Amino acid sequence: MRFHPSEAKGQTRPPENVKHFSGYELVVIGASWGGLEAVGRVLSDLPDEIELPIVIAQHRHPDSSEGTLAEILRTQIDRPVADAEDKLAIEPRHLYIAPPDYHLLVERGSFALSLDERVQFARPSIDVLFESAADAYGAGVIGIILTGANEDGAFGLARIKERGGVVLVQDPAGAMRRTMPEAAIAATVADAILPLEEIGKFVYGLTVEPTPVREPTQA
Repeated sequence: MRFHPSEAKGQTRPPENVKHFSGYELVVIGASWGGLEAVGRVLSDLPDEIELPIVIAQHRHPDSSEGTLAEILRTQIDRPVADAEDKLAIEPRHLYIAPPDYHLLVERGSFALSLDERVQFARPSIDVLFESAADAYGAGVIGIILTGANEDGAFGLARIKERGGVVLVQDPAGAMRRTMPEAAIAATVADAILPLEEIGKFVYGLTVEPTPVREPTQA
């Protein structure tokens, strides 16, 4: 059974169900078409008490100017924001963005950049970011898929789930493009499928008021 938007109205934390867990270490977010608005909304809804580093893979044109997305997001949130660099240390409360035309990989405590071939026609690839984060941090990862027009991120989200992390998906009904969230829902059992305005509250409930997401059961 998945926690669905119809259950989410007014919720600021996940439902009480199994043992408590406070070992989350990293939030990774993937988005494509319509992602700038969606990412900005999720980040704006995250309270200052959330100390986890956040890493974003947003599809954009390979010729996009490095730093442009970071500049936009700095106007919306009160966190240090930067394009990730090779070997850059991952720090609490910081927001890191995959630079244009590079894959961003998470290592334990730092980043790596790659010019390997595109995945789902994209570089940076959400799958590459998510899979590397799952391999590095296991159950400590919270993965979020937002609006997008292709299926990038679905396999990566499934890897996070397999490694014991939490996977959240924007409700396709409210997404600017449904393809990416629908592919994610088809690829794995999402711990929550939420309207955009509820995602920040849900993450707050996981991290600041730590309560685990329910173990998947058959409906």
